[in-house]
Amino acid sequence: MKKLGLLLLFSVMVTAVTSTLITLHLASRWMEAPVVAAGPPAAPAQLVNYKATTINAPDGFIQTCERVTPAVVNITSFSGGYRTAGGSGVIISSDGYIITNFHVVEGSNRVTVTFNNRRELPAKVIGADPTTDLALIKVTAEDLDAISFGDSDEVQVGEWVLAIGNPFNLASTVTAGIVSAKARNINILQGAYSIESFIQTDAVVNPGNSGGALVNARGELVGINTAIITESGGYEGYSFAIPSNLVYKVVSDLREFGRVQRAILGVNIQEIDDALAADLELPQVAGVLIQSVQSGSSAEESGLRAGDVIVKVNGVHTNSVPELQEQVARFRPGDRVDLEFIRNGRLYRRSDVELKGVNEPATSYRRE
Repeated sequence: MKKLGLLLLFSVMVTAVTSTLITLHLASRWMEAPVVAAGPPAAPAQLVNYKATTINAPDGFIQTCERVTPAVVNITSFSGGYRTAGGSGVIISSDGYIITNFHVVEGSNRVTVTFNNRRELPAKVIGADPTTDLALIKVTAEDLDAISFGDSDEVQVGEWVLAIGNPFNLASTVTAGIVSAKARNINILQGAYSIESFIQTDAVVNPGNSGGALVNARGELVGINTAIITESGGYEGYSFAIPSNLVYKVVSDLREFGRVQRAILGVNIQEIDDALAADLELPQVAGVLIQSVQSGSSAEESGLRAGDVIVKVNGVHTNSVPELQEQVARFRPGDRVDLEFIRNGRLYRRSDVELKGVNEPATSYRRE
């Protein structure tokens, strides 16, 4: 069976002449990217009640690009005096805060930002979170063009989106596509507390797009472009972006605390398929099955048990493992949530469940 490589979308800098030709091979080798068997990713999205978009998307692309492109920047990372990686970033405040991917700045000791008008400034890494592959950097500047956050929960399969970034160091490149699926887990991030709930699109993205913007037809940020699934090393129709609602929470933590405040429920969980739904006598294939409950966890204290099926968090359906993980990851330790779950065929609710933090070394860090 053929293998599909998972490729994080940073560009490895070699020389101005040769980097375009060999970026894909170097990126693949440097990342030692894992591979998955050909076929759909392991965590299919299950969404219902889609509404038709009211935006006449193609007619509005010109205005959207004019408004959003100045908020997307080119990022170059250095280590030991050498250029090591490059990618994209998104300005989120007029005073210089910029989102990018962790893998774009990982291991760097110097970072520079090149703006749409070719102005270049040094940047400081404020903090990073490898478990979501996000980083927050800052330049000293004022009156920058900043992007507005959209609500990624409202993004619908089939909706038009634009990907804006710097593939192959081609500044301010814009491509268009549709949302292909939501809540995808492609098993590219390592670690027990990694969160993968990607928005999948068919907008063309390539190495150098990492950290760039995925926007809706209104020009609102709905995702940060992060990875592609590829057999050849280039774009093949499968690109993945971190949803903006998760991005907002992570960068808010990094900005306020320098590290992510990660809340967990304290359960081991699995997907539900037709066979399992029949065994559990569920009315439909929905929810996430609790395999076990961790001792002393929020789940245990709220009375959850192995065999329970979590169907909602704060009224939001959780029909897959990525959806449940993303919903919980949006909260901080000490926050309270409402849970709905099925036990022995009956629906139960637990209100004001207090979430606890990760009880092990920090999963994110502040760059001093």
